[in-house]
Amino acid sequence: MDTKIIAKKLAALLKIILNIIIILIFFVPFYWMVLTAVKSLGETLLFPPTFFVKSPRFENFVNAYQAIPFIKYTVNSIIVTGGTLICQFLTVIPAAYAFARYQFRLKNLLFGITLATMMIPGQLIFLPIFLLFSKWGLINSFWSLILPGASSAFGIFMLRQTFKQVPEELIEAARLDKSSEGKIIFKIMLPIAKPTVVTLGLLTFIGTWNDYFWPLVMTTNDTVRTLPVGIVSLRMVESGISYHTVMAGNVILIIPIFIVYFLAQGQIIKAFTYMGEK
Repeated sequence: MDTKIIAKKLAALLKIILNIIIILIFFVPFYWMVLTAVKSLGETLLFPPTFFVKSPRFENFVNAYQAIPFIKYTVNSIIVTGGTLICQFLTVIPAAYAFARYQFRLKNLLFGITLATMMIPGQLIFLPIFLLFSKWGLINSFWSLILPGASSAFGIFMLRQTFKQVPEELIEAARLDKSSEGKIIFKIMLPIAKPTVVTLGLLTFIGTWNDYFWPLVMTTNDTVRTLPVGIVSLRMVESGISYHTVMAGNVILIIPIFIVYFLAQGQIIKAFTYMGEK
């Protein structure tokens, strides 16, 4: 057999194996979470672990729902996530437009500083932020959970790259028609950049909805705590750690993420395809 044909077949086989490995890396944790969510406590402690369950216990979801103020935590999560999305759109879109279409002093320096903030983890700066919010009386308020994510350096970078791809002639024509900068952004730039905006919104939604760190350190009671913090408290609803109840809560937690993702996946593909073509 020709060596080139053998090499092509081996390359195709390796590609298939690699794809299977990648799928398993992402699929197995979700499968294990759902599987544990419908097991009994005894089954979760078996060794070696079982990869199937004969009698699913769907009442685990009811127990998880009843063990904590689920509705309260969910409403808090919706408020924090929605507030963060609004704040990011109000800050990221104008900043990205300015960096993409305006020339001003220290532009490159300011953009470099903006990108540099992506390398600073929130765990490193939470103490001064906590002290500042405490001084302002914002601890145990929704603002203490929204403001840390009110802007996004990654969002500014990604949206700037999309805005830079819009033809300059289109913007000049709008300015000749005496369109304001706000009208140019909302009538021209954002419709063209819709896939990127949807993608950024989805990433922000996932990050904020799943965030555990800020709701934990910025609150001292359950008044404004969000669902991820509530899920953690499910560990001790029975004697010992209730792995099955915690996993049932986690399954409920990720359902909105899957719904939003499937609704937005078309725009996400368009965003990365468009950026790749350019």
